[in-house]
Amino acid sequence: MSVDYELAARELTEARESGKPCPPLRGRLLPEGDVTSAYLVQQLQVREWLRRGYRRVGAKIGLTSRAVQESFGVYQPDFGVLTEEMAVPDGVEVAFDRLLQPRVEAEIAFVLGADLPDERITTADLTRAVDHLLPAIEIVDSRIAGWDISIVDTVADNASSGLFVLGTTPRRLADVDLRLAGMVLEHAGEPVSVGAGAACLGNPLHALAWLAQTLARSGDPLRAGDVVLSGALGPMVPVTPGAAYEARISGLGSVRTCFSKGGGQ
Repeated sequence: MSVDYELAARELTEARESGKPCPPLRGRLLPEGDVTSAYLVQQLQVREWLRRGYRRVGAKIGLTSRAVQESFGVYQPDFGVLTEEMAVPDGVEVAFDRLLQPRVEAEIAFVLGADLPDERITTADLTRAVDHLLPAIEIVDSRIAGWDISIVDTVADNASSGLFVLGTTPRRLADVDLRLAGMVLEHAGEPVSVGAGAACLGNPLHALAWLAQTLARSGDPLRAGDVVLSGALGPMVPVTPGAAYEARISGLGSVRTCFSKGGGQ
């Protein structure tokens, strides 16, 4: 099949801007399983965002659960780019109509204090580079109709990025046991997702290592000041209009987001 990177990027952009999801890209504009082509589509969109003046502030890691990887038939994570316009302050209402098919998941965010330019990286390199940790809620979204996605669709769609919310109480890496950090995500006082750091590649630090190595290899490494969303600690949850969600992570505190009822409210 012929590959049309620009048309794929344009369809995703039009879906984002119109609020109307597009059909899956795989087997139509991009070959099934062609992750390299999917990242090229992602890059086209990121270049356009930067051209429009958006500021790149970090990256997100997806597919960090072994079960989810197996469902996609892949055996490594994926990544997307974070820009400043995706950031939402803790507890501030999000317009439901700003998103297409939002879901929420709780994560640990790393904020870097040093560059990570080398492909070969040790745990000591990582721990020196991390300035602090924050609890986070990622509001994932898909421009693909009905969340009918493969690895190709989600990578091209910037790893199904939407928005993200960071908590406001920084913690030192040395003070948190990332692997055992328990997470509860609540809606209306009831748990809707539970998990722990071990669900994220066994330890969120492993996810950070993978991303640092991958981006260094591509020539676009992680830099001081970058925010890295390291991957879900539990199942993602479809968003209900008008709902509020609070994530609590052991050793990191809590973070909250809420949504309007939709229809411009």
